Amino acid sequence: MQQNDQPVLRDIVLIGGGHSHVGVLKRFAMNPVPGVRLTLICRDTHTPYSGMLPGYVAGHYSYDEVHIDLSRLAEFAGARFYRDEAIGIDRDSKKVICRSRPDVPYDLLSVNIGSSPRVSDVAGASEHAVPVKPINGFNQRWLSLLSQLENHDGPLSIAVVGAGAGGVELTLAMQFRLRNELKKRGHDPAQLQFHLLDAQPQILPTHNADVRQLFEKTLKDRGVKIHLGSAVSQVEPNTLKTDSGGTVEADQVLWVTRAGGPEWLKNTGLALDDGGFIRVRDTLQTETDDSIFAAGDIANVINYPREKAGVFAVRQGPPLADNLKRLALGKTPKPFRPQKKWLALISTGDKYAIASRGDRSFSGAWVWRWKNWIDHRFMAKFNHLPQMEESAAVPDTGAAQNPEEASQAISAVAMRCGGCGAKVGSTVLSRALGELRPIERDDIIIGLHAPDDAAVLEVPPGKAVVHTVDFFRAFIDDPYTFGKVAANHALGDVFAMGAEAQSATAVATVPYGIESKVEDVVFQMMSGAVEVLNEAGCALVGGHTGEGKELALGFAVNGLIDPKEVMSKGGLRAGDALILTKPIGTGTLFAAHAKLEAKGRWIDSALASMIQSNKAAAECLHRFGSKACTDVTGFGLLGHLVEMTRPSGVDAELNLSALPILPGAEETAAAGILSSLQPANIRLRRGIRDQDKWVNHPRYPLIFDPQTAGGLLASVAADKAEECVRELKALGYPHTAIIGRITAQDETGPIEPVSLVE
Repeated sequence: MQQNDQPVLRDIVLIGGGHSHVGVLKRFAMNPVPGVRLTLICRDTHTPYSGMLPGYVAGHYSYDEVHIDLSRLAEFAGARFYRDEAIGIDRDSKKVICRSRPDVPYDLLSVNIGSSPRVSDVAGASEHAVPVKPINGFNQRWLSLLSQLENHDGPLSIAVVGAGAGGVELTLAMQFRLRNELKKRGHDPAQLQFHLLDAQPQILPTHNADVRQLFEKTLKDRGVKIHLGSAVSQVEPNTLKTDSGGTVEADQVLWVTRAGGPEWLKNTGLALDDGGFIRVRDTLQTETDDSIFAAGDIANVINYPREKAGVFAVRQGPPLADNLKRLALGKTPKPFRPQKKWLALISTGDKYAIASRGDRSFSGAWVWRWKNWIDHRFMAKFNHLPQMEESAAVPDTGAAQNPEEASQAISAVAMRCGGCGAKVGSTVLSRALGELRPIERDDIIIGLHAPDDAAVLEVPPGKAVVHTVDFFRAFIDDPYTFGKVAANHALGDVFAMGAEAQSATAVATVPYGIESKVEDVVFQMMSGAVEVLNEAGCALVGGHTGEGKELALGFAVNGLIDPKEVMSKGGLRAGDALILTKPIGTGTLFAAHAKLEAKGRWIDSALASMIQSNKAAAECLHRFGSKACTDVTGFGLLGHLVEMTRPSGVDAELNLSALPILPGAEETAAAGILSSLQPANIRLRRGIRDQDKWVNHPRYPLIFDPQTAGGLLASVAADKAEECVRELKALGYPHTAIIGRITAQDETGPIEPVSLVE
């Protein structure tokens, strides 16, 4: 991971994780520009490499072999990774509009999002055809088709609309895989029938006659029925109709033709071609806006029109990165001229491939092996990342666009004042917080709606006040998501007590930087936090923001509770069942993430768990009569369990095999990648009976793993436990499990309160 203490002067935002943008990330990782920050916005964490996708469909490659992990790559490049979908660009305010998060400001912007089949152009296609592109969403559709095959008995007909290289290659790959699957199940592969349709009079129209002839023979030999020269005009359930009046019966229809740009591009004011693709100049800058670039399938290079092929997106990566760097530093971008001819290696599904370049062609199993070597070498560049040396923090203002920015940058890394001189400026703070809309409550007498020196709250009759505080530094590079996790973590203590959250006061540390960048970080972070607080009915009533080296956030939270209804740590009763509402493993996973050893989908699962509120779970546990509850956080599962047994005067039995574990946590723990807090938590092993018996168990390290925004650990009467778990799962806590039981304390037996079983 690239650590950079330089203040941020320029923000380059990348929309989409296409082949060009992964090249940009790698190039910036190897040669970062001081003061320039990258942010990647992409809805998917794992982006597929189009060159290997047919091999994946054919069953030759695993999922990870054909996908680039954008989370790891962004971490390696020191870039922020925002897992979301861009749905617009506000060019006037220079912001990217996202589907599920606040707008993201940019100084320079690049779009590399691929294309999508225009199924809406054909009646019924949207309802009855499966679009292959965008390819980052194809995997779920393919797995769904495989699943349907398991339950299908009898003939099966599949139609592929589009007989270009992509359609032909996909047809042969699917046929190879599905025939093998049928054989494994003892079914006749001859029951499988494929149809290939296209409006063009020939297949592979952009390739030479020899290549077309080779594929025509292959398709014929494989029994694929080809329908050419008439466009599909209508798609009905199990039937395709063509302009010539023909019909094709098909159980499944895949659409690999008539691709275009997404609809939202039409509202950006950018110049688009007839297909909805962005018109760009030789520098890859858009024809309309010098600060916006585009590459890959979504771009139409005006002077050099080329086929929509992955090879061009890959080749555009280096010049795109260089021109983004040049423009960020105030230099003139350089033109890029793509090659006229390119090598296409097209597989036939069965580890055989045909090469096409201009008017030349050759084929054989050796061509597939050559393609396989090329593809694996390409993927290794992004999935086998080298160790990076951290660079010294030397002030560099090369990216500053005016003397004022340079002055702010120098000030940002100079000796900073302490005390109140370390506060973030009031103007920056007021602008950042001015757009937030925290909820208002009748029992908040003085809060953000009427700022004063302190908040004034009203405590209703019969209620007691629950007060807690939490604070920690950022562990991810997305301030919006970090804000959500931090707020959720702080609320956890209040919910675990059985209380209603009333108010929260924030305290934040924001890295030094120029005002516009600091303002956005505060806004993004507090937007996420306020969303969580509002959903919990908790009013943000004030806060304090200061400068520091790292982003950090915490909250002092007040709650209200009936004193007779408190769920405390001391309420465990012998005979109760022990319930855990969320999986554990965040500590080891984020330690691995920092070392580039965690898969992006593991981090996605962990974050999804961390932003899930414990509010509904706490209410459910209370309804089922729980008297003892705590949220599992920094001390780990064992630490919090020991904390509960002592005041309750009981012992506990913990079932290791029943523990819900986050995906990847067992793998990273087994690799010895553990949180920096783990050694302190392991000291509590003295609370385990016969600990030597369990130290080699694969789940043993995870009971010490410190959690962030973890689930609730509670006891419920044994006869109500199963019903309680069912309700918790129905409420959206699918990993809830009974993980043990509470036993009476043996006054004459071992002094350790916790016994492990499996």
